[in-house]
Amino acid sequence: QVQVVESGGGLVQPGGSLRLSCAASVSIFSFTAMAWYRQAPGKQRELVARMLPGGQTNYADSVKGRFTISRDNAKNTVNLQMNSLKPEDTAVYYCNSSPSTLNWGRGTQVTVSS
Repeated sequence: QVQVVESGGGLVQPGGSLRLSCAASVSIFSFTAMAWYRQAPGKQRELVARMLPGGQTNYADSVKGRFTISRDNAKNTVNLQMNSLKPEDTAVYYCNSSPSTLNWGRGTQVTVSS
């Protein structure tokens, strides 16, 4: 089973930036749609950004224009560049396929607060 490990989270002030990274145990990104999800306390997990094998991207309305998903097939990583962060972006961020068929990783905590 493919394993994913997320990293790059942290504490950042509103308006700041973070770059998350997701590493997979095997090379799947070139033929599997991958996505970043997030789950805030007391809320359901939601899809934030998705990249299809051909490179097309989709974003949740709440992050459109601020977040950018990318991948590096050679490094087996999927990244999420997050700019202009807001307190409502605070959540644990996960990566998985889309639809989510892989084992969930531990995620990485993003906290946006002054």
